[in-house]
Amino acid sequence: MNQSSSPSHRFVETNGIRMHVAEQGSGPLVVLLHGFPECWYSWRHQLGPLAAAGFHAVAPDQRGYCRTDRPERVDQYTILHLVGDVIGLLDAMGEEQAVVVGHDWGAPVAWTAALLRPDRVRGVAGLSVADSPRNPSGPPIPMLRSALGDGFYMVHFQAPGVADAELGRDARAALRRLLYSASGDGPAGRGGRGPVVPAGGGFLDITIDPDTLPAWLTETDVDVFAKEFEQAGFTGGLNWYRNLDRNWELTAPWQGATVRPPALYVVGERDLVLSFPGARARLDRLRDSVPNLTRTVLLPGCGHWTQQERPDEVNAALIEFLRGL
Repeated sequence: MNQSSSPSHRFVETNGIRMHVAEQGSGPLVVLLHGFPECWYSWRHQLGPLAAAGFHAVAPDQRGYCRTDRPERVDQYTILHLVGDVIGLLDAMGEEQAVVVGHDWGAPVAWTAALLRPDRVRGVAGLSVADSPRNPSGPPIPMLRSALGDGFYMVHFQAPGVADAELGRDARAALRRLLYSASGDGPAGRGGRGPVVPAGGGFLDITIDPDTLPAWLTETDVDVFAKEFEQAGFTGGLNWYRNLDRNWELTAPWQGATVRPPALYVVGERDLVLSFPGARARLDRLRDSVPNLTRTVLLPGCGHWTQQERPDEVNAALIEFLRGL
């Protein structure tokens, strides 16, 4: 594998889909799973340093995103499909095991891969989103609707085609607003009102279009994201949200099970995820569901885009974790 300054790209077959991956380095496999609305490029600051540290870093576009296949049916985006894609990726790489790292939506995929296949996942790291054990009292969307209303973004995303069309009208403008607004520099990072869409409004109404971008994000970065989403659209990523209740049904056999592999959790202190109901309390109880959690890293001033906003600290934490396995 290449250890130069830029990753190489290829396609692999996994779990019935064709998946695009960016990769760099050789050595033990580390799989880097992006969130919404992102792609492999979210890991641009990790691929080189992980390669230089002696690892084979692989960042796919996940199912429904960008250059990877985007099945039409909503029910093709369950957590079991997403974990199956990761296991198939290991097979395509010829590897028995990997460390799986996930950010945002990629984190639940990483945690669930470690839960379901501890034989294949030798370590797991979640960025932004902590492991969240299945709530036995009912599926999530009715609970979120009851607690936070129809405007809470995960509930808002349930309506087919609505957020898809809004975000797709001008993908570049939407991505620029989202990347800024959920960062430590944006309103979410300064105690904003949270991701609740106003009645009769759209998702982008709760974002801000900044005059200038923060230091961690360039207009060129936004261009790269925009080029990917202008072609692919946002429906694939939104379909992950549309399976939240289905995922709750499918994961019933693992009720009460714990994530056994060694684990790392990294979150920005200004991450809007920490403003969700019960999120801060769950941090204190994380070892209940992740008994081999080695460390929780709280990044001062950092918002939601953990590995993009604070690449040096994230890389240091990841490499320390990887070398300790």
